Amino acid sequence: MEESEKGIAARHLSREEILRDYRIACESREVSLLGRREVLTGKAKFGIFGDGKEIPQLAMAKVFEEGDWRSGYYRDQTFMLAAGMMTLEEFFAQLYGDTDLDANPAHGGRLMNNHFASRSLDEKGNWKDLTRQKNSAPDSSPTASQMPRLLGLALASKLFKQEKSFQKQSLFSRKGREVAFGTIGDASTSEGHFFEVINAAGVLQVPMAVSVWDDQWGISVPNKLQTTKGNISKILSGFQKEKDTNGIVLFSAPCFDYPLLVETYRKGIALCREKQVPVLFHITGCTQPQGHSTSGSHERYKTAQQLQNEKERDGIVQMRKWMLKNSLATEDELYAIEQEAKARAKEARKNAWNHYMKPLKEKRAVLLKLLDHNCDCGKKNELLTIKKTLQRTGDPIRKDIYSAARQTLRYLCDSCEVNGRPLKETIREWLVNELKDSRKRYSSHLYSESEQAAEKVVPVAPVFDGEKRVPGREILRDNFDYIFAHNPLVVAFGEDVGKIGGVNQTFEGLQDKYGSHRIFDSGIREASIVGEGLGMALRGLRPIAEIQYFDYILYALQVMSDDIATMHYRSRGGHKVPLIISTRGHRLEGIWHAGSPLSMVINSIRGIHVAVPRNMTQAAGFYNTYLASDQPVLIIEPLNGYRLREKRPVNIGEYRIAPGVPEILRTGNDVTLVTYGSDVRIAQDAVRQLESFGVDVELIDVQTLIPFDIQGVILNSLKKTNKIIFFDEDVPGGATAYMMQKVLEEQRGFYHLDMKPRTITARAHRAAYGTDGDYFSNPNAEDVFEVTYDMMHQYDPQRFPDIF
Repeated sequence: MEESEKGIAARHLSREEILRDYRIACESREVSLLGRREVLTGKAKFGIFGDGKEIPQLAMAKVFEEGDWRSGYYRDQTFMLAAGMMTLEEFFAQLYGDTDLDANPAHGGRLMNNHFASRSLDEKGNWKDLTRQKNSAPDSSPTASQMPRLLGLALASKLFKQEKSFQKQSLFSRKGREVAFGTIGDASTSEGHFFEVINAAGVLQVPMAVSVWDDQWGISVPNKLQTTKGNISKILSGFQKEKDTNGIVLFSAPCFDYPLLVETYRKGIALCREKQVPVLFHITGCTQPQGHSTSGSHERYKTAQQLQNEKERDGIVQMRKWMLKNSLATEDELYAIEQEAKARAKEARKNAWNHYMKPLKEKRAVLLKLLDHNCDCGKKNELLTIKKTLQRTGDPIRKDIYSAARQTLRYLCDSCEVNGRPLKETIREWLVNELKDSRKRYSSHLYSESEQAAEKVVPVAPVFDGEKRVPGREILRDNFDYIFAHNPLVVAFGEDVGKIGGVNQTFEGLQDKYGSHRIFDSGIREASIVGEGLGMALRGLRPIAEIQYFDYILYALQVMSDDIATMHYRSRGGHKVPLIISTRGHRLEGIWHAGSPLSMVINSIRGIHVAVPRNMTQAAGFYNTYLASDQPVLIIEPLNGYRLREKRPVNIGEYRIAPGVPEILRTGNDVTLVTYGSDVRIAQDAVRQLESFGVDVELIDVQTLIPFDIQGVILNSLKKTNKIIFFDEDVPGGATAYMMQKVLEEQRGFYHLDMKPRTITARAHRAAYGTDGDYFSNPNAEDVFEVTYDMMHQYDPQRFPDIF
């Protein structure tokens, strides 16, 4: 842009607005500088800041409207300040880890600093009006993890614009005019998530606006080792949208040119908002004055000349020169703004620190008062040392206070009394209440705690009229038909889901009936499929994201583990993701279609429920349950059950299966056999064989692995049989070990054992191909028979003689 054009751009801005922006930039820079000092002096644990990116973020904030969404990363502090979504005190509250949600509303101290978020839910977990506030999805640290959810946030706008039934949902959208803003560092564009999402956005044509802050470094690694040609715009030139094609629109501007940045963002976001096309802003020449974070110094890997060049092109320095050159401010005015910014930053630091420390010092004072006694305990010296150590701690944290109380309880004698009450009892009661409060601060909201929590959904049993049987996939299809007819916010998508109705025909004919905006195909891109579901769920839709086979969920596991599973927890109840991830697994053939690595999943996605139905009737019931809840869930349909015939419920779409409640499929007195999914049929076969040999098995289907047996059904069975076997086709030490720990340790089932517990699992390797490969890789009915019979043989060898 020529200087004259810059002048035209500048005339769109009032002098007051320009000076206000400069003040925000200076304040943002000052808190970055102070933040680093707070870490280096020990007041904070870690710091990562947005210095050097101030000017383009001012420009971006100008076009960010109520209803819009941000999915960004930890350099965006100036944007958050300029958009009015964060205060300077909140910046420091995050740095100190303040757990007061009023002071630290983004996450209540659960994340490191500069992890930003708005709050979409009220205190009861109900939706706020998202169209009347500026929205930010909760940040996550892994690089490029913001991209998959960004795609879904943008796709929701497209669907809200095109699908009339969605437009009635006034809390979530204004007919789809919202833009999803994404930000990312240039080095992180090397991640696969970035390219997958850029490709998907170009295909889908959604209002997604990505800003790449390009400072030529990824920590200590220069851009030439990160990006082909050292320039992300050149790489993406093939994605450029042309006449009569899809694709993305590329913009580029230097990080230090304030008027050009303002004009570029105005032009680009107007196009994105009105035409619903994805745009990318490549912001070049950014700097990072303090290096990557407080963990290191960039003087270690940048030359003196490189450091000097960065100082000269610093955006704040250049904006200052531009204002003086164009007579927009005097030297004295700018100096005054800069001094006021320093004073305001220091004031914010002081306010935040005092707010953080005040309740902690009050807690310490309460405990010290309790410890101020004259009891002549045998461990008096130890007690005095604990007390003096706590007194001398200048800025106590909860760890200091609670540690002192817990150590005190070790040494207090039972005879010490204060005001006629045992002191030990008083301190113990105080400590128990304090720890209970702190567990809420640090451990709440892993799962939904609202009235819509899945465990609170009232179960409704399937009702059968006669013995008519249909293929299992028809039960799912008809159940989905009911869902789409009665829940206008539901969408379903994935590979082959739309036109052909799914690889197993469970959506057969439904796209024709409900339209391609509600049931649609996706490309082969599992990470962004799940990301689409995540973003749409944040926007209030009820997505069902299908991953065609359970083995392929590995592509999406990072999104599930780092983002979806932690969303409700890391925002401390500020956001919810009512997403259903649908897939199919178990008992097919070969390494990549056996579909049983359950332990890998249940141990990496805590925060997401995991349902493992044994047939399609149960699977349909789980879809109904979770669509009535606000809890994300992974539902794994039994892969080999679509053609098997089942009795068709007459209350299709209305019955609901209770999560966390195992079902006893056969009562028995000799041994408890616990399994799930496709293995239930194998277990049923084995149980029939065992029955003919006089072994009376109680067979239990756990139904969900998360939550697991919340009513103690398995424990009650074990109390009766005193013998237990856990059976599945995961690897040894996998989900069977998980189930065993739940029952024997958590439910204290070890008290009721007459025999050592057993597990039946697959081999340590993945399943080999073919029927024989499956037979020798995965457990079969003979395995279940022999392990169970052998247990009975050891228990009563006369009644059950050795047969193998």
